[in-house]
Amino acid sequence: MSKTDENLKAAVAGESLARNRYSYFAEMAKKEGYRYIAKIFEEISENEKYHAMEELKLLMGDRDTLTNLKASVNGEQYESEDMYPRYATEAEVEGNRAATILFRQISKIERQHYDRFKKLLEMVEAGNVFKRDAPIKWKCSICGYAHEGLEPPKRCPYCKHPREYYEPANLDV
Repeated sequence: MSKTDENLKAAVAGESLARNRYSYFAEMAKKEGYRYIAKIFEEISENEKYHAMEELKLLMGDRDTLTNLKASVNGEQYESEDMYPRYATEAEVEGNRAATILFRQISKIERQHYDRFKKLLEMVEAGNVFKRDAPIKWKCSICGYAHEGLEPPKRCPYCKHPREYYEPANLDV
């Protein structure tokens, strides 16, 4: 890995941490009645997100959804099966009950993320993101129009947006 790539990786981590920190600070400011200060924290948090996204573009290049889903499946599997269970064990050994509980809960949530990404990966690989074996309800995410069938319409009959704006109405993924 080049020095520039190392710097980009560190910059993404720094910007991402700053974004979450500022989002947290915004919540604290709101609780204290400082709505304007919270707004500034939120604005700068979004700026940090943009910085991280630009750095990620340089670091990772253009990747397709299939590649991104594979990376996401691997990442969530690591977090749910290794990272958070290990963190929970270490916190328990240190007697930090709150952190132990938190890490165990997050591990379970990361497993749900893994399951969702894995299902989406399988759908993309099989070419059935917009196809089902049995009729389901599809919902246009723009106008809310509902359609029942094996596939959503190619174009929403109400708002005319293309089918990529349709999602399963039950959001099972």
